[in-house]
Amino acid sequence: MSGTFVAVVGPSGSGKDSIMDYTRAALTGHSGIVFPQRQITRPAGAGEDHYPVSADEFNAAECRGDFALTWHAHGLAYGIPAHVIDVAESGGVVVANVSRGVLKRLPSLFVNVRVARVTVPEGIRLARIIARGREDEAAAAARVARIDPAPDHPVDLEIVNDGTLEAASAALVQFLTRVRDAARV
Repeated sequence: MSGTFVAVVGPSGSGKDSIMDYTRAALTGHSGIVFPQRQITRPAGAGEDHYPVSADEFNAAECRGDFALTWHAHGLAYGIPAHVIDVAESGGVVVANVSRGVLKRLPSLFVNVRVARVTVPEGIRLARIIARGREDEAAAAARVARIDPAPDHPVDLEIVNDGTLEAASAALVQFLTRVRDAARV
């Protein structure tokens, strides 16, 4: 039996983490769908559920093989825990916010990969990035200007996050439920 890795991708400020948090809460009590906590070399803060680690701790964990997938973006290191491979191999659905730059690597790790892309108009993105307070306006503008590293990568679900969080989450909940149910057949 093989499950699925669902990569949630999109530019900074598109609302991926907010949608995923809302979706995780909506799916509480539903078995077979796992949202692993990423390790990131950033201090804890509002807006993103992650396990904060230092660069040295991250490097040590990577050397031990603690991650299924790692990447670097925006001066930070990101890691998805290795146990997600076992979850997917046993038929579960793993849902993770990943860099668009790692999409090509996923099929070498998981038998089934699906991609959910979150988009939003640039003005809304810029306002959200500034509002979260991690960067000044120049750094926020640089994030908005970043070139999409996988503009032509096929997607299985497109969420335009310019409405309510409830509507965006409902689309993801419906998609994940279909993916989980298809894996069980």
